[in-house]
Amino acid sequence: MTEGLRERKKRETRIALSWAAVRLVVERGYGNVKLEDIAAEAGVSLRTFRNYFTSKAEAIAARQVDRGYTVNAALRERPADEPLWEAVRAAVNAGFELGVEGGGQQLPDDKWLAGVRLMVTEPALQGAMAGAQAAVTEELVAVVAERTGASGIYPRLVAEVIGAAQLAATHEWLRADPPRPMFDLFHEVLDRITAGLPEPS
Repeated sequence: MTEGLRERKKRETRIALSWAAVRLVVERGYGNVKLEDIAAEAGVSLRTFRNYFTSKAEAIAARQVDRGYTVNAALRERPADEPLWEAVRAAVNAGFELGVEGGGQQLPDDKWLAGVRLMVTEPALQGAMAGAQAAVTEELVAVVAERTGASGIYPRLVAEVIGAAQLAATHEWLRADPPRPMFDLFHEVLDRITAGLPEPS
């Protein structure tokens, strides 16, 4: 279904507000950013901000939510005869195109990385991110069940493994020295999963 102009504008505003929240919090620190600051950065009113989000944490977590739902939608659209983990890899690429500046293929700037490290220690944001991941995972369980025809524990296991893969890649991205692109890290994780997680030689 083709996206209408109104829906596209709403989506673009949501993305602009979320990225504004991320940028400002990374640059200034979580406690030094007000909702009014985020709205002004995105070029909208505070009322418009409140039409989309209830808090800074929710606005920041929206990047994870949107990326996750993009992956789910892309997985649903992959060819039916494509092996599951090949389809997952292609779907993840679609999520990176949406969810990470530079498609996740650029090396993180040291100052930006330091700000993100500080940002993710904020308890309110941790709660919002956990809630966001749970909602995305529930949808992904349904997508995997539809794609494979499986029931029982398998769709849940696949969805939780994908979530764990994202978490592992993110943790490594935050601590890697020298820094590594998120895109490479996530694909390394997928490589290890599809190989059966053999012990490193």
